Amino acid sequence: MANTLFAAIDMGTNAFKLLIVQAHLPGKFIPLLTVREHVVLGRDSPSSIISTHSQNLSIKSLQNFNKLIQTHNVPLLHTRCVATSAVREAQNKAEFIHSIAETTGFKVDVLSGEEEARFSYLGALQFFPVFENLVLNIDIGGGSTEFAIGLRGKVEFCLSLKLGHVTLTQQNFGDEEAERASNMREYIRNVIKESGLIDKVKNIGFEIALGSSGTIRAIEKAVFKGYALDFADNEALLSECKRDWKFSIEELKSVVERLCKGGEGQKVRRDGFFKRRSESIVAGGILLDEIFDLLGIKEMLVSGYGLREGLIADSLAKVFDDGYDLNANARFRSILRLATRFNSKRITTSAAEIASIAREIFEGLRKYKELDNDGIYLTVDLDEKDLENLEAACLLHNIGLSTGKKGYHKKSYHIIMNGNHLRGYSAEEVKVRYLPINLVCFLIRMSNHVLNSDHLLVRLQLIAHLTRHHRKKLPKFDDASFNELEEAKQKFKVLCAIIRLSVVLHRNGYINYREMDFSHSHEGFKLVMSRNAMWKLIVFCFTLCSSCSIFLC
Repeated sequence: MANTLFAAIDMGTNAFKLLIVQAHLPGKFIPLLTVREHVVLGRDSPSSIISTHSQNLSIKSLQNFNKLIQTHNVPLLHTRCVATSAVREAQNKAEFIHSIAETTGFKVDVLSGEEEARFSYLGALQFFPVFENLVLNIDIGGGSTEFAIGLRGKVEFCLSLKLGHVTLTQQNFGDEEAERASNMREYIRNVIKESGLIDKVKNIGFEIALGSSGTIRAIEKAVFKGYALDFADNEALLSECKRDWKFSIEELKSVVERLCKGGEGQKVRRDGFFKRRSESIVAGGILLDEIFDLLGIKEMLVSGYGLREGLIADSLAKVFDDGYDLNANARFRSILRLATRFNSKRITTSAAEIASIAREIFEGLRKYKELDNDGIYLTVDLDEKDLENLEAACLLHNIGLSTGKKGYHKKSYHIIMNGNHLRGYSAEEVKVRYLPINLVCFLIRMSNHVLNSDHLLVRLQLIAHLTRHHRKKLPKFDDASFNELEEAKQKFKVLCAIIRLSVVLHRNGYINYREMDFSHSHEGFKLVMSRNAMWKLIVFCFTLCSSCSIFLC
């Protein structure tokens, strides 16, 4: 398991943050631990020297992180520690970095502004399936703001400006609230205009504006919770709403207007809502407001991921090499969003347990895919994309329960195929996803286009059909709709057997998948499980044959 664990440390201007994840090919990762330490290096920014006090706090936090990393057995080669604006601008950064290496063993990479912009963009791609879009990613940090325009994981343009919510808060823009806000806006506008950013963004353009920083997430939370409308604490009302992870320019201006109001009452309210971030949220809001106006942004998607997740993605690309898919994690999150949208926490947990069982069976079958034992062998090669399809189907197989138990497997199928819920697929898939599979095959045949099971359209069809056929009747494999998809049909048979068996095992209480074992004989593949509750051994034998039969004994 240690080989699949990765860690990233972000020594930011406003806080130190640790992320530990477990990764799976082709690029999916599950966050295991997220820790934030309140170390504000930005307080030392005016002097451009990191104080002894801040250095001591930093080392203490990094030592805590190191203990957590060692406890989780994360390999040293899978651990990355980076520093951003505050360290980048510090006169004594060399001494500081050496002290960290001596006391913690961490080798700190001080990122350039451009590198920081790139990693933030890569992190945002792990949260939203916008891989195919031309994205303008904006990351407002404590000491700087990074801009990146990217497409398909490649950064076309990036720029870092010394405009941060902490450093702006510390600057003297006047004594009165209105005067400070006006002078801060003018300063921000001048810096952005002189940088050439506006012309560059105008020339390249963008389809989607994306925000990937704590400040932007705090503003999105304020929009969602009605901070500007005086019902931020109305939990009954909020429970009826669903967080969109986006906001419009009008919603942003409404929040910023409220933030800029003076008075002790407003300060108390701001402190209560934004907590530790309240000290610099006004500057962050004004900065984002000016960016919207100058760059012509009308709406912004807000990523829950940022720099640390970008570091993880970069590490996975190096370790997994050609097997890495930068878009895999966003597709996985798209699956999770759909699952949690239609299901309760209990039902979603149940689906996740079934997915874990299915993974173990899948891995067991793949291990014995070629057997010289009286001709018993797996007729298709199973790869990571097939496992991704299987896990997606397991997580979504019961979303139809949201409308009732009767025929829920059919409802799950229709939700997947007719709701435009699963994003992260190709443009071709989006255009034809609503067509019946036999008509799709006809169009493929007429265009003389070769389609294999790796194509995202087929993968979507496979996921939907697996949810449809995880119970009740099996599909008619001699149907004309499968004729053009021979390889996908063979894989579907195997995956269908796995998901059906996984659901049966889970339903009967066999969820301790870590005690599964695989063997094989002339009869087929044998799955052995120990049922601790009854202290006896239960043996399940099943054969994958042309009719996708499952025999249990």
